[in-house]
Order: sequence, then C-alpha cells, then structure tokens
Amino acid sequence: MMTKKTLLILAAGMGSRYGGLKQMDPVGPGGETIIDYSVYDAIHAGFDKLVFVIRRDLEPVFRKTLGRRFEKKIAVEYVFQELDSLPPGEAMPSHRQKPWGTGHAILMAADAIHEPFGVINADDFYGAQSFQLLTAHLQRDNLNYAMVGFVLRNTLSEFGSVARGVCQLKHDRLENIREIVGIEKHGLAAGYKDAAGGIHPLSGDEIVSMNMWGFHPDLFAPLRRQFVDFLNLHGADEKAEFYIPSVVNQLIRSGEKQVDVLPTRSQWFGVTYRPDHPLVVEGIKQLIRSGEYPERLWP
Repeated sequence: MMTKKTLLILAAGMGSRYGGLKQMDPVGPGGETIIDYSVYDAIHAGFDKLVFVIRRDLEPVFRKTLGRRFEKKIAVEYVFQELDSLPPGEAMPSHRQKPWGTGHAILMAADAIHEPFGVINADDFYGAQSFQLLTAHLQRDNLNYAMVGFVLRNTLSEFGSVARGVCQLKHDRLENIREIVGIEKHGLAAGYKDAAGGIHPLSGDEIVSMNMWGFHPDLFAPLRRQFVDFLNLHGADEKAEFYIPSVVNQLIRSGEKQVDVLPTRSQWFGVTYRPDHPLVVEGIKQLIRSGEYPERLWP
C-alpha cells in the first residue's frame, strides 16, 4: 500500500543577501521559478500534498504567482511563520524582528501534517533524483528520519562565501551536523577561517546538508519542546535562530532518533547572491537540453 507523503516547502525567507524575494524570480525558459522545478520533481516522485510555510503578508502575491498553478496539479495548504507564533505561555520579545529560524518554520506546520513528510527550502534546486530518494525512504516502513546529502563542492557560490552544514557520518547514518560559516570555493576544494583567523582547508568531497529532510509527524513534539528550551535560553538574543540541524543533532545525541543519509548525484543550484542567478538559468537550460526536463514544465 502506498503511504501518503507531504512536502513541506519553507518559503518565508526574505532573501536579504540576494536583495529581494528570490523565490519569485524566473529561472526557466517559460518563466518557471526554482519552486516550480521542485514541485514538478516532487509530483513525479510521488508526493501527494504540498504545505507552504510563508509570511502572512506574502500570501496574496504568493497565491497569485505560484499557488494557483500548483493547486491545479496537487493538494496545497498554507501555514504562516510569524514572530508571535509561539507556544502557549511564551512571551514575544518586544525587540525581536529577525525570524526564529527553520526549526520554528517547520513547527508552524504541526497542525497541517499527519503523515511522513519531506522538507526543502524554496530557493534551492535539489534535482529529480533527490526527490526520488526521499520518497523511497518515506515509503518504507521505517521510523528513521532521513537527510539527502550533497557534495560540498557542488553547493558553493562563485561570488562569495556560504554557510553549510558539514556532516559527520557513520555507516551511512548521520552522527552530527556542524554549521560552518564563511566557506569559500578554491577550485574543486574549499576552505574557511575560524574566529581567530586560522585557515581550515576542505577537500570539497564533504557531505553537506542543504535542508532536504525526511521526517515523521513524531518530530513535532520534540521540536516544540526544544523550541521552548531555545526561547528560555536565547529568546532575548535578537540574532539567535532555532535551526533544524540543531534539533536533529540533539535527537541523535539523546538516542531518540537515527537519521539515514541519502547521498544524491543530483546537481544542486542555489541563488545566494544576485550574480548566481544567470548560472542557475544556464544550469536549467543544460538539464533541458539533456532531456531531464521539458521546455515548459506546465503546458
């Protein structure tokens, strides 16, 4: 029997470094956005429903430009990530303006998801094989979570440094994700500086998380619990964010969950900086020429 599967798409980000709402920018020849390609791949891989996490003020334009065409192909729901969407009894800090982070965004979908689900960023292109690996994992009668793993060198920008979750693996299972900021491309390799100015080389072969996850609804209880702990410890810090890799790390360390790593051969594309955009457009063109995608996704 086929298991129902939902894809949760995190689309509430502002794209501050990029300078606009990059989720809406076309990258395909028919005006398709990166989200279009993700939805196309998700439908073909066997997802049954989409849940978008957006800001409430973006709902009209999001529904008009993207939501309506997806609603013709697959079931769609919307949930909203707002600063004051906090667990009962938690007070909203008066000075807070920065979003609470990806862990909080996923928590916003607790009432909308009751089946195995995938999670992706709206502004990352993950490739068809990545979605196929994820749905195959979610289809199995398996309570392990999953993370689709990408090769570091395939996720770097030519135009500036990036932050990546570098993974430590053991027997194809995730042991730890370490968030490293300021990673720069050096040919096929990479490197970063630590806070003291020390230089650390990276081979480029490291497996990194690009926020493509497979979860079960039992995630929401520990996610809510950890978010309350985060608020108690860091709620007064204007810059602190509640990231999903931190939640996963804690679940692994406590022995509550195991996370299977699904290495993908798919090419990742992303728009971190505005000059990345034409490279993504060219990458899509190459995939169309190779027959991986039709000229128009939605005829």
